[in-house]
Amino acid sequence: MNKLKVSLIGYGYWGPKLARNFQNSNYFKLISVSDKSKFNLLRAKKDFPFIATSKDYKKTITDNIDLVVIATPTETHFKISKYALERKKHILVEKPISLSINEVLNLEKISKKNKKKIFVDYPFIFSGSINFIRKVIENNRFGKLDEIESYREQAPVRKDVNVVWDLAVHDLSILFYLLKSNPIKSKSLKINSAQSPKSDTAFINLTYKNKINVFIKNTWISPIKIRLMKFKFKNAIIYCDENESMYKIKIYYKKAKQAKYSLEVPEIDLAEPLSKLVNYIYKNIKSNEQNIFDNMSINITKTLTKIS
Repeated sequence: MNKLKVSLIGYGYWGPKLARNFQNSNYFKLISVSDKSKFNLLRAKKDFPFIATSKDYKKTITDNIDLVVIATPTETHFKISKYALERKKHILVEKPISLSINEVLNLEKISKKNKKKIFVDYPFIFSGSINFIRKVIENNRFGKLDEIESYREQAPVRKDVNVVWDLAVHDLSILFYLLKSNPIKSKSLKINSAQSPKSDTAFINLTYKNKINVFIKNTWISPIKIRLMKFKFKNAIIYCDENESMYKIKIYYKKAKQAKYSLEVPEIDLAEPLSKLVNYIYKNIKSNEQNIFDNMSINITKTLTKIS
């Protein structure tokens, strides 16, 4: 099998995770890594001795590269993505793809012109737990979905974006994937609780069609890491805890006319979401089928802009 050749730009916090998943894939081969930091390049060379490295990303986007993976600060995403697309490369961009709707539209225009695809690293839409919940909603297994609560606490404090663009982007990608629409109403309260460079805590209220109410709490400042979502249906409540190693889904069935619940813990796919994203990228490039990210990124960016 001829593997697709990958150039990774950015080897800081998230880059090594992306590099590992592409190199471990049966479908891709990591060819090069670029980063402005000499320390990060030495780290990349130690992890992957046979790759080429450079401080200049333009030197690594060569003719033989099929996919450019961008894991750099958000403010650089548009410039690097545009450069890669204009050289007719498929791209995978770390979330958020951009802070500007116009920039997202511009990138989509270039990708269509050059017949290359844009993928965005929204990892949770590939998790077994979220896809389990998607089937529950589609099959109407527990009746109407009334409410969703989401709590994402503790993450590295960032200087390039606030907590909404960093953490709420995960919630919004999941919500768009599950509900297939944007909220019809939105409110947010953002605070700076620890004198961070940007707002480090956000409380968000969203209303979707069919009167589905969503509450989101995002904060970088927390003594423990929380990644919990609650889905409240007419006949059950589902807890989705991505911090759990095995039992990520717990279903609490409502007992008729009683304030009591029975518990079910179903089996779900525990494969690493990033690995499944990598597989999706290969199959989508090779099959030339519609890309699920085509409408997702612009819609997510529109909502992020309203609440940020």
